[in-house]
Amino acid sequence: MKAIAKRFFLVALLGTALPTALRAAEVATLTLPQALELAEKNSPRLKTAAAELERSRSGIRTASAYPNPEIEVLTGGVRARVPGVTSGRGVSVSIGQAIDLPSHRAPRIRAAEQGVESARLASMEARLLLRADVKQAFYTVMRRRAEYELLLDNQKLLEQTRNRIALSVSVGERAKFELVRIEAELANATNQAASAGLRVTQALAQLRPLIGVDVAPDTIVTTDLADSVGTESFDALFLQMMQRYPAMKRVQAEVDRSQSRLEAERALKVPRPTLFAGIDRDPEQARALIGVAIPLPIWDQRQGPVGEAVATFQQSISIAEQTRLELRSDLELNHSRLLVARQQIAAFEGGLIRQAESALRVAEAAFRFGERGFLEVLDAQRVLRSVRADFLNARFDKQSALVEIERLTVRDLPETAR
Repeated sequence: MKAIAKRFFLVALLGTALPTALRAAEVATLTLPQALELAEKNSPRLKTAAAELERSRSGIRTASAYPNPEIEVLTGGVRARVPGVTSGRGVSVSIGQAIDLPSHRAPRIRAAEQGVESARLASMEARLLLRADVKQAFYTVMRRRAEYELLLDNQKLLEQTRNRIALSVSVGERAKFELVRIEAELANATNQAASAGLRVTQALAQLRPLIGVDVAPDTIVTTDLADSVGTESFDALFLQMMQRYPAMKRVQAEVDRSQSRLEAERALKVPRPTLFAGIDRDPEQARALIGVAIPLPIWDQRQGPVGEAVATFQQSISIAEQTRLELRSDLELNHSRLLVARQQIAAFEGGLIRQAESALRVAEAAFRFGERGFLEVLDAQRVLRSVRADFLNARFDKQSALVEIERLTVRDLPETAR
């Protein structure tokens, strides 16, 4: 009974310690759609972007608000200085309302509305960047796992070769030097496999903060390596990027926003009048007053704020052009990576891998029959390992380029989210 109670206590303790969103022990397989869903649910990036969008929407309410009226109440004693005038207390009550001129109000509201559009596009871009980062981290885990398995296969091949040489050395058919050489090769392969295993752990560590949950080291991370771009030319992809990518639209919205702010600052050169109405009472009489107050732009003609707005407008135009150049360069780089990777994959699938495998089989057969030494087998194994590693790198380089092209051409979001 004590053993059962102890076991129940340990199970309950572990159950409370694991995250409720996704317990590591329960995760046998993690697919890319699941990782993307978790990332969008838990990402602080998206929450920050959503808060910024809400702040911009509040900015429209701020820009649309009318100035509050002002009320003034004055009272004091009235003392007669000539005969026949009654002494007592006087009261003056007035109310003033600043007039929000249409030339002031319209550009201010336009600037706020363009700020909301800019924040909306920034939120969309944050989502695209997050999904791209999750995909890159996800594919990196798959890549490191594939490299680890490849090095494990190489280690097994060397172990088999080592066992054959050890048997030959034991019966006196081969020199002991050959056994020492193959054991050194095996030790190096074992070290490489162990390092590859650590790189898998590192890749998982980079994926965890993106999806916001813990993932067990033995979790199977899997998805299809699909080609979503096809044979589209660079010009066609560039046109799609210019039309769709939110960063391009956002910098244009910032240009429009800075232009509206410039118009608002120039409009403020015209003083905003304030209407006043009130009553002035004293012991002898009551007077109704109405008037207007207009600031005189003598000392401050708003040259500083207008100059700042002009500089901000020019800066936004330069930023828009710089963004266009950077995005074009980014797209061109990834399109070139995609073409190179496709060529490499076609070459590997066209016969390079089969040739390397055939060369290894021939070398192993010649070694078994004593026609060749084990160095030829090692060379053939190195060639096959190098070809397989290059093929693996080409496949994942292609996928990495595809992820970036999908992001830049906004193919990773549904139409409703664009």
